[in-house]
Amino acid sequence: MFYVSEITKEAPQKFLTELQRETYQNLKKLAIPFERVETDEAITMSDCQVINQKLSMEMVKTLFLTNRQKTSFYLLVTTGEKPFKAKEFSQALGVARVSFASIDLMEEILGTKIGAATIFSGLLDSAKNVQIIIDEEVTHQTFYGCSDGTTTNYLKIDTQDILAKYLPSIKNKVKIIELNK
Repeated sequence: MFYVSEITKEAPQKFLTELQRETYQNLKKLAIPFERVETDEAITMSDCQVINQKLSMEMVKTLFLTNRQKTSFYLLVTTGEKPFKAKEFSQALGVARVSFASIDLMEEILGTKIGAATIFSGLLDSAKNVQIIIDEEVTHQTFYGCSDGTTTNYLKIDTQDILAKYLPSIKNKVKIIELNK
């Protein structure tokens, strides 16, 4: 059985990564309330179903993408059930076709491993040139569910706090686009 803790409104007592520490410091600094659960390691969107039930929300899907030359990087945030279509994404941005960035690039730039990609990577200097692309559908959700930069801690945050407080506080370019189902 997949373990999900009781809900807490506090940061973990011990941080597993620098990004995780930065995430909670930033939430505190911006006065953004959250609910959090600790879990077994969650890698896939199907792993997140139990987390979604516990927090009464839908986890976003966050994908780390790059162009063929590995000179442009994108962090796509979309709904959990929506399939990724590289051609549609590229057309919406007016860029050459993109693909998934490697595990090494994800760790080096985003400070995360597979399954932990998060919008909070925008707090890291290494991710300052990553463009954050948000599917418009996500902006209409009441809550924003995501990783805190680990595969074992997940957050529920008011989506408007992400859009109006968090995103303006980082230096990344942010663009909202419409992706079809």
